[in-house]
Amino acid sequence: MARISYADKNRPDRQALVERITRERGGVLHLYAMLLHSAPIGEGWLNYLTAIRQKSGLAGDVREMVIMRIAHLNGAPYEAQQHAPIAMKEGMTQAQLDALDDWAPSSLFSPLQRAVLAYTDAMTRDIHVSDQVFADVKAYFDETGIVELTATIAAYNMVSRFLEALQIHATDPL
Repeated sequence: MARISYADKNRPDRQALVERITRERGGVLHLYAMLLHSAPIGEGWLNYLTAIRQKSGLAGDVREMVIMRIAHLNGAPYEAQQHAPIAMKEGMTQAQLDALDDWAPSSLFSPLQRAVLAYTDAMTRDIHVSDQVFADVKAYFDETGIVELTATIAAYNMVSRFLEALQIHATDPL
């Protein structure tokens, strides 16, 4: 159960944001039901994550692989539950999803995916990225791609930290 109540999405002062979230996300998920406590934060969050997920040139399978790895590293089951179906739709296999827990010895990941996973791990675990890990990623991405990949990793670390600090779960009643 979440540490604080989910916001009342029926309040008149929240209706414009609720309608936008519903239009862009298909409904008000638990994460957004919590964010509705602060309309400016909820709106900024929606803008940023929409840019990450829908306006970035980053390949969908790479984006979702990053999100799933971060969910694993940060112990964020809500994030994993929400994104596993999207990852499969974007081209990841169930075997790859299962192997994300210990990806390094797996032969299921391409050299590009391995570079991205190492970069994700470094940014998430260590914050500082070694020159070698960065060079490996830079071999596959131009400057725009590096910015989009880095922003995606940073954004989903933010998401998982928010979810876990407030103990947001998909099974909570809204």
